[in-house]
Amino acid sequence: MSVKVERKTSVYLIDVINSLLERSRENQSIFWRDIASRLNSSRNHYANVNLGKLDRFVSEGETVVIPGNLLSSGILHKKIRIAALKASEKAKLKLAESGSEFIELTELAKENPKGTDLKIIK
Repeated sequence: MSVKVERKTSVYLIDVINSLLERSRENQSIFWRDIASRLNSSRNHYANVNLGKLDRFVSEGETVVIPGNLLSSGILHKKIRIAALKASEKAKLKLAESGSEFIELTELAKENPKGTDLKIIK
């Protein structure tokens, strides 16, 4: 079953989905294919995750993938790496205060082409 980008108008989103699909084909990675297919679905199915939820469910030093948006509600006390489609400016400020790092999905896919040791939060 192939994933085709249809009905998406955002050039940025189309580029991200195609980049993740390319990474998945090159490395036979089911992980990045799954993230691309989630982003290719309706925006209603995107994950909108608050920092407080991450603080509860993620351990120190983990890398987290959010197939959607990172929002700023709550406080993050742990140092983690977060890759998401988008993050609010306030969430990025709180991440910097906690010593955590936000990276783009495509950057993480380049660093970790197989998608190993990553946690999906939705």
